[in-house]
Amino acid sequence: MASGKELLHRELTKEIIDAAFKVHNALGCGLLEKVYGNALTWDLSLKKKKVVPQQEFRVCYRDKEVGIYYADLVVEDKVIIEVKSVEKIDDIHRAQLLNYLRISGLRVGLLVNFARPKLDYERLVV
Repeated sequence: MASGKELLHRELTKEIIDAAFKVHNALGCGLLEKVYGNALTWDLSLKKKKVVPQQEFRVCYRDKEVGIYYADLVVEDKVIIEVKSVEKIDDIHRAQLLNYLRISGLRVGLLVNFARPKLDYERLVV
């Protein structure tokens, strides 16, 4: 039986992944992350999804703001998308997204890698 974590925002993440496949099929692999992020933003917007590119989150340490982080995309104030165009998704990318989720207070993130001939993605839940 699936846990609540696995089911959180399931339909929304399915729509995002479907849109990522559509973008990948249309544009192919090997372009810059920004191009894929823009295309994914446009595709999700056409589906009437609220998408905020480069959403700002403040990083605090001991009650002091020490930096700002910009999420690639935030969809419906629920899911962070980290767009990649790298050889392979690695532990450093997973750690990055997990940190972004912790900082933002959001619980679901998608790592989407457009660099390969086959779209690669991972869904992370905290």
